[in-house]
Amino acid sequence: MNVVALIGNLATDVELRELDAERKVASFLLAVDRGGPAGGADFVRVCTWNKQAETCNRFLAKGRQVAVDGRLRSRSWEQADGTRRSAIEVTAHTVEFLSPPTHEAESGTPSHEVAMA
Repeated sequence: MNVVALIGNLATDVELRELDAERKVASFLLAVDRGGPAGGADFVRVCTWNKQAETCNRFLAKGRQVAVDGRLRSRSWEQADGTRRSAIEVTAHTVEFLSPPTHEAESGTPSHEVAMA
């Protein structure tokens, strides 16, 4: 079973990329509180696709709190210098906006909006 549920705050703004005419991907870094006496946070890369990517890009910004349901995905690639890199990230199924918008232009957006894949 590959299921991930996280609540945290965006540590970065959303980055939207167009892969081709039909596919878009948005990603952001989510800071998830560890809790407990030691405190701290874990930073998790979250990716969303297509319509959900557009919605997240439009309404989310650094600092907003969200709940993410999705699955873990690992990927690897080779950099231009030949170095192999790998990462584990969350591919979101749903992203629920938990805090109010931070930008004036987004003030009409409900805080409970859900972007689904």
